Formats: sequence, C-alpha cells, structure tokens
Amino acid sequence: MKTKNLILVALFTALTAVGAFIRIPVPVVPFTLQFLFTMLAGLLLGGTLGATSVLVYIILGLLGLPVFTSGGGIGYIFQPTFGYIIGFCIAAYVTGKIANKTENPSYKRLLAANLIGLLIVYAAGMLYYWAISTFYLGTGIGLWTLFLYCFVLAVPGDILLCVVAAVLAKRLIPILRGRFGSITA
Repeated sequence: MKTKNLILVALFTALTAVGAFIRIPVPVVPFTLQFLFTMLAGLLLGGTLGATSVLVYIILGLLGLPVFTSGGGIGYIFQPTFGYIIGFCIAAYVTGKIANKTENPSYKRLLAANLIGLLIVYAAGMLYYWAISTFYLGTGIGLWTLFLYCFVLAVPGDILLCVVAAVLAKRLIPILRGRFGSITA
C-alpha cells in the first residue's frame, strides 16, 4: 500500500474513533459521528480503503483500546450495539464502490450510496441487537420495540449525516484527487 493511502486510512481510523465520543444520548443506541466518518471513508477513499480504515478501527477496539462508545476489548462483541460497528465496515465498502463507479460522482450518486450504506448499517445493527438480546442476554426484544428504539429514534439524525457526508464528499473528492491523484481502491 502506498504511503499516502496508509496515511489516509489511519486518518479515517482516527476520525472514526473520535466520532465515537462525539455523541448525542438517545435511548438504547447512542447517536454518534462514527457513521459520518465511516461513510466519508468509503466515499473519499473508495470501497477497499474505506472498509480497511473501519476494519483497523474494529481491530484496535477489540484489542482493548477504548475507541468504541462504551470502551473496548474482545468482550465488546457481546454488546448488543456491536452489529452497528460491523455494519459500518460493510457500508464503507459498499458506499465506496457505488460512489466511485464514476470519476466525478454526482451529488445524487453520493447521497444514494450513503442511503444504501445507512440501510446496511441498520440491518446489521438491528439483526445483531436482536440476536444478542435473545440468545446471549436472554432478555429478548419484540420486533416493534427493536424497530422503534434501534431504527425510528436514531435514523433521522443519520439521514442528516448522509446529506452532510454527500455534500462534504462532493467538495472534497476533487481536492483529494487533485492533490493525491487517484486514491480509491
């Protein structure tokens, strides 16, 4: 991997970690800026490098660095919200692949890629939340309650972040490509 790509991957890994601590408390699933930075990673770095930055973030957290919203360590996989973190990695990859199919993606393409990424994050997060609650914690959660707390209450803010990420990416892609050449992978 080229030095510039390593630096950009490390930058987005750090931004995602910082984004975990910029949060607005809502019930059950905390609203953070992790989603914004993982989407920007995919949009600006491309699918492979964007997902790599999120994967490094996950590995650092599982190794014990307190980079997740509630700490870190291997035991974090038993947190009901860990599925959202897995979704961030998948979404960064998919978002990057969709957005970077063209050299100069339109705002509409960037926003569509983000919204698809949003669906991936919520699908992974809600499925994982249900599975951990039901099979590990033994508390179970009804589908309506899951939908209400893990989607309805949190999604409006993340839709706003999709728009913000698309606007930022539309302005930053030409700058990054002008300075660094093609960086997407």
